[in-house]
Amino acid sequence: MTAVPRTAARRRTRRGRWAGWGFVGPFMAVFALVFLAPIAYSIYLSLFRKQLVGGNSFVGLENYQRAFTDPQFWSAVGRVGAFLVVQVPIMLGLALLVALAIDSGRLYGKSFFRISIFLPYAVPAVVAALMWGFMYGTRFGLVGNLNDLLGVQLPNPLSPDLVLASIGNIVTWSFVGYNMLIFYSALRVVPASLYEAAELDGASQWQVVRSIKIPAIRGALVIATIFSIIGSFQLFNEPSILQSLAPNAITTSFTPNLYAYSLSFSGQQYNYSATVAIIMGVLTMIVAYVVQLRGMRKEA
Repeated sequence: MTAVPRTAARRRTRRGRWAGWGFVGPFMAVFALVFLAPIAYSIYLSLFRKQLVGGNSFVGLENYQRAFTDPQFWSAVGRVGAFLVVQVPIMLGLALLVALAIDSGRLYGKSFFRISIFLPYAVPAVVAALMWGFMYGTRFGLVGNLNDLLGVQLPNPLSPDLVLASIGNIVTWSFVGYNMLIFYSALRVVPASLYEAAELDGASQWQVVRSIKIPAIRGALVIATIFSIIGSFQLFNEPSILQSLAPNAITTSFTPNLYAYSLSFSGQQYNYSATVAIIMGVLTMIVAYVVQLRGMRKEA
């Protein structure tokens, strides 16, 4: 008597399992095709080297040993590391200040101000780099026009000493609004009761910001920091576009991604390019994970 109900229950459980796989199956297939397969193929390429005679031959970890002793690669890593340390805090600090100003309710025309700050993010990165590259020009751009108008000699933004700061300015201009929206959205869900309690206790605006608002959006700060770290290590569009305007300042190994691109499409070194990409992916993952752990620890 009880065998039939048990069998039916098992069949329903099996159908439920297959139904679940039916829902997640399309996503898993696309995920494997566009994410896992390219990574696996890159790892495969990094284990080979193209020889003049015999084609590709298996070399094991020799490409990784070459990368770890490659001064061009580590110079590029150090350059994006310096970019990350300086540019990301400035960008996130400005975004946080703007979000706090909008959320304070004391800013006149905050809707227009919010759209205006976010608007540069809607400009494609290539267009933004071209636009700023034109303004940076000392012979035909805004800097050159100011030199002629004022009779002075302003520093060249595309010189080797200033080009990294100029790229940081472009990235900051483009992404302040994006991060501002993340912070502002997090601020909007902070319970109003916390502000009311702080007002009853006589807390100043600065105390409210320091003790309520910033701790309440710490999760959003961590997420924005991780996104910014990933974007810094993936820096490619801006130096690639500006390279034709500043060939002496932006070399083919200016950033790791630009170096990998040059190795692959200009040097035909696909195997070593895949090695550089794999190392940068692992390095980015490690740094982002460390930042996430520290942010979660502080939040806890």
